[in-house]
Amino acid sequence: MKIRIINGPNLNMLGFRNQDIYGNRTLKDLEELIKSFCLENNIECDFMQSNHEGVLIDAIHESFFHNYDGIVINPGALGHYSFALRDALEILSCPKIEVHISNIYERETFRKISVISEVCDRTICGKGFEGYIEAIKLISKIRK
Repeated sequence: MKIRIINGPNLNMLGFRNQDIYGNRTLKDLEELIKSFCLENNIECDFMQSNHEGVLIDAIHESFFHNYDGIVINPGALGHYSFALRDALEILSCPKIEVHISNIYERETFRKISVISEVCDRTICGKGFEGYIEAIKLISKIRK
């Protein structure tokens, strides 16, 4: 099984950005956690992060053409307003899991809306880094 992990704007600043909400672990720490889990479970994974909407859309399109078995996406703030990201995800037929480290439903009003959730198979939020592992497990279940 081959899964792509896509992280959006500001996730490159994990470990530095508002540690009360996001903790002190970095994006590299997150990727190492996921790599370890995937290695133990015979899952191929790759990662990409960008602060630019178009780059994220290109990565989603690339996922379509390279036949990924699933996508885990943390769209960052783009998840609250990017219909372009939504439209790109809608093209994919593989399982798509939206992940947010914090619980977006318990934060500012604008964060409570996700324009991509209706084109994703599930949204996992408020579980920190473990939300990504839960998303990968869910994709594995869906693909069986």
